Amino acid sequence: MKLHTINTGFFKLDGGAMFGVVPKTIWNKTNPADANNLCTWAMRCLLVEDNDRLILVDTGIGNKQSEKFFSHYYLHGNTSLDASLQSLGFHRDDITDVFLTHLHFDHVGGAVVREGEALLPAFKNATYWSNAKHWDWAVNPNEREKASFFKENIIPIQESGQLKLIDAVDGINFSTDFDVRFVSGHTESMMLPLIKYKQRKILYMADLLPSTGHLPIPYVMAYDMFPLTTLAEKKLFLNEALEKDYVLYFEHDPINECCTLQQTEKGIRVKETFKLSEL
Repeated sequence: MKLHTINTGFFKLDGGAMFGVVPKTIWNKTNPADANNLCTWAMRCLLVEDNDRLILVDTGIGNKQSEKFFSHYYLHGNTSLDASLQSLGFHRDDITDVFLTHLHFDHVGGAVVREGEALLPAFKNATYWSNAKHWDWAVNPNEREKASFFKENIIPIQESGQLKLIDAVDGINFSTDFDVRFVSGHTESMMLPLIKYKQRKILYMADLLPSTGHLPIPYVMAYDMFPLTTLAEKKLFLNEALEKDYVLYFEHDPINECCTLQQTEKGIRVKETFKLSEL
């Protein structure tokens, strides 16, 4: 097995929304905001070479939305999903599986492309993976979360016949050395890959823990549907990761790809940060 970081660019989100009830005077020290109170965040995906499978975990925001939509998120950076794949010698047609942690626009937007008037799967040879609970949650969204779920990112996958749904059983094996853990604080049945790699386990944090700045337990995003559930899930996973010496892989941290953990008098905190390629 080989793992590769796939950078798809950066965007900006409101710092207060990203840190919930935590005061700006605290979170601004680790994630400085601009004059509009916006912080920069990565959209960092993961590519897994696993025998004859080439698995892409999440797809970034894509490029098919309107100029008005993108104006809210200030996309920037000099990379893209295609450029990252190309740098590794791959093309999107090589992808065999697209594993979607959840269906928010910044994770699934790149899964579908617009060709003329048609909306088509961006990875024509891939099976797309979600789970029934989350899929139903996304296609029938509640009033609070519907701004994160766009039908044009989701329905074309189903209509193509390329969608498959994983049973929402915690710890289910998706592929060789690739297990799936489920959490529901951020959104219903978000999937976290737990991957055995080079005698370590890599936990892909998705939006349970967007960045190293979110390690303290109360630092929960205002975007989370069930913040008390997130609190409990963070405690569980941070203690498990500390005990078993997991490597955490961050999808949204603008600087840090990975970290290990240590116990401090303030709680579980970063021990070391590094790039995935340095493992």
